[in-house]
Amino acid sequence: MPELRVDQVMHVGVISCGPEATLEEVAAIMRGNEISAVVVVDGGVAVGLVSQTDLVNAAFVQPYMRYWRGMTVRHIMSTPVVSVRPEAPLSDALAILRSQQIRRVVVTEPTPAGERPVGILSMTDVVRVMGPVEAAVKETP
Repeated sequence: MPELRVDQVMHVGVISCGPEATLEEVAAIMRGNEISAVVVVDGGVAVGLVSQTDLVNAAFVQPYMRYWRGMTVRHIMSTPVVSVRPEAPLSDALAILRSQQIRRVVVTEPTPAGERPVGILSMTDVVRVMGPVEAAVKETP
């Protein structure tokens, strides 16, 4: 049986924002779409990723920065983007998730301008396609 590829498991399409979006705007995007991360794009190219964790961390720090106005996604996004190609074997994507200790990768295709996001592969997507886990139960006398 051939190995699954990323494009057979990923969420197709991305919900994105620009790097100058406010934290409130991104929080509203996440709530409205029931997602936990947003791809940050600039000129159609993936430049970062902002997650719920990033927003929570920023909310903790923001009160201490009362004299600094204008915190945007650019200030809290994870960069560079950890990405994988759609045609990559799923095992390669899993190796990236494990080695980087992250929950999702951006699926990208190359363009002359840079990496264009085409989807997201999350741990939830991987779990959804996993077969039943068979546990070996050893009987004790």
